[in-house]
Amino acid sequence: MTMVEPAIIIQGLTKRFQDFTAVDHLDLTINQGEIVGFIGPNGAGKSTTIRMLCGLLQPTEGQAFVAGFNVGRQPEAVREHIGYMSQKFSLYGDLTVRENLRFFGGLYRVPRHDRGERMAFAIAMAGLAGREDVLVRTLASGWKQRLALGCAILHRPPVLFLDEPTSGVEPEARRQFWDLIHELAAGGVTTLVSTHYMDEAEYCNRVALINRGKLVAIGSPSELRGHQLGGELFEMDCAPLGAALKVLTDVPGVEEAAIFGDKLHIVLSAGGITAGDLPGFLGARGIHADPPRRVTPSLEDVFVHLVSGSHETRGAF
Repeated sequence: MTMVEPAIIIQGLTKRFQDFTAVDHLDLTINQGEIVGFIGPNGAGKSTTIRMLCGLLQPTEGQAFVAGFNVGRQPEAVREHIGYMSQKFSLYGDLTVRENLRFFGGLYRVPRHDRGERMAFAIAMAGLAGREDVLVRTLASGWKQRLALGCAILHRPPVLFLDEPTSGVEPEARRQFWDLIHELAAGGVTTLVSTHYMDEAEYCNRVALINRGKLVAIGSPSELRGHQLGGELFEMDCAPLGAALKVLTDVPGVEEAAIFGDKLHIVLSAGGITAGDLPGFLGARGIHADPPRRVTPSLEDVFVHLVSGSHETRGAF
């Protein structure tokens, strides 16, 4: 049986800017056809990592291989075998859909005899049939992003890097965009995608959580949700939220407390305050609180747990 080489291999990848370490000894392997989500706060090192993997930024230490090429030693070869798309819309608004595709086809050196077929595929994928001669600046954001994706894969790259590709795009358009990513993955395209949307992480085969340049956890969405939070998770309606959060910070038995939307999520451990005691405890301090409800941890709960306090350097799964 022939072993298939991973599409992306990252070994001790590090990037420093003078005294600041943006990416800190990152290790990660991504298989062919896999969709991996890159999740982390602003400044976590996601974009810096992607820029190194695209051959746009030299690593300070470590090494990485993309589609079999060393990103530090063979950056040109890497760029010929990848597609890249960022949150900043990269197409030309004063050109039509067709003109943008023709331009990027030339930029990616797509053979002339293949360009018509590749452009037709991109137009169909973006849902822009009949709009080929429309100026791109007049398109809705969802269409623009699907067209940008079409341009990024005109040369049929085996690896795709998407850096916050759906930022500012409406939910329905985001879902359609992810449908396209899964169609590409079914054809063997490997995708590393960074996103701030926790719901988008559910569409990935695996999710890598990164904080302060370090990989803090990696696993499938279900594996990450099953991670032990150090206690039981409860959701509670209370007001004012900020005051409740402040009061609970140093209470014995409260492992973690965080605001989630208009509610409070609280992790309780054994031997301290109980869930049933919380309403009375807060009420005595002038804070209204309904009885807490036990809930299943979400990816956001896991992320908050892993990147807060003593968990910021926790090893990967």
